[in-house]
Amino acid sequence: MTNGEPALSTGIAGQTTSTRVASIDVFRGLTMAVMIFVNALSSVKGMPWWTEHAPGNVDVMTYVDMVFPFFLFILGVSMPIAVTQRLKRNPSEPQLWAHILLRSLSLIVLGYVIANAEKADMRLMPLSGGLWAFLALLSASLYLNVYPKSERFTRLFVVLKYAGLIGLVILLGLFRRLSHGHAAWLDPSYPEILGLIGFSYVASSILYVPTRRWPWAAVAWFTIMITFCSLSAAKVIAFPGRLPLYLWPFGNGAMPAIIMAGVVTSSIFLQAASEKKTRRAMLTGGGFALTLLLLGLLLTPLGISKIRATPTWCLYSAGAAVLLFTVLYWLCDVRGKTAWADFVRPAGANTLLTYLLPDLWYFIFLALGFAYLDTHLNAGLPGVLKTVCFTALMLWFARLLTRAKIRLQI
Repeated sequence: MTNGEPALSTGIAGQTTSTRVASIDVFRGLTMAVMIFVNALSSVKGMPWWTEHAPGNVDVMTYVDMVFPFFLFILGVSMPIAVTQRLKRNPSEPQLWAHILLRSLSLIVLGYVIANAEKADMRLMPLSGGLWAFLALLSASLYLNVYPKSERFTRLFVVLKYAGLIGLVILLGLFRRLSHGHAAWLDPSYPEILGLIGFSYVASSILYVPTRRWPWAAVAWFTIMITFCSLSAAKVIAFPGRLPLYLWPFGNGAMPAIIMAGVVTSSIFLQAASEKKTRRAMLTGGGFALTLLLLGLLLTPLGISKIRATPTWCLYSAGAAVLLFTVLYWLCDVRGKTAWADFVRPAGANTLLTYLLPDLWYFIFLALGFAYLDTHLNAGLPGVLKTVCFTALMLWFARLLTRAKIRLQI
């Protein structure tokens, strides 16, 4: 994977590269592993405060608060590669925008499915919320799966793909919840992590795509977004908190800023790789990370909170992500040491499938009414060990399904 041979790399938003950058897959895989672990650990009782998201009313952040920003960062790292490769295959910019909007919409829909599952009301729809969400994610998976080329099964694959799409549309139409005493459709108030990524992706594309040929554009956009975030945190600008993301996908600027930090990092390392100037890339990457951390420290008076999306949270998370990527790039792409990360590489290369696996697991057990694992081994060290085993199981499923050529791509 480090010698430039053609390969396919698919990220959570479906980015592809003709040359696999090992550190991108490893970074995504490690982020996925930590995400699965912390999500499962949140149901374990008696854990220290730093193993959970910090409350929004205190100025502190934990390692858990950096998982989502790491997703956004590596999306930014992948974005220039994805756009370049897509335009090589099809130089039409309208087609590129259609693809970006479809990706974003797909992530947003998946996010709303996950976020609304437990709000479903069986009195208003013919199936439980758990079964509804499981079938909806399964249908989406059938549609998003990358089917292998096969003359023998071409018709079957087409049927499966569009059966999945039709099934998802039907299930979305069936959804009902109770709101203020009346039947209502999907609650749009929170689109879950996938939806937030989808909105942030389209917002960052609006910034990046038209200016991608300008060498310092990504740095400029990052600076503008951090400034916007700072002004929002200081209450100088108030409108971002009043507008829903489907009207203003930039939010308060924090999430697009983290993505643009990834774009800047991508330009540092991938340009240096093409020019064989690894030392310069390592120094520049380290300097960029240090700059972000120092800026975060300077903006501490504006608060430190993931819930409030403060600039210090944004800068600390982005700085840590740049440092980690710098180390992984040196270790995986420069030194070629990737065997240690074999347990997470499939999760990094098949990220969307890996992301959905814990939800599919949860929703099928919810539909079956099986709650033994929720009520046993759910405190202290036994709960931690159960969480470790669950994380390993999900990574093993991801590896098994990837080997079976089951790959989701938006």
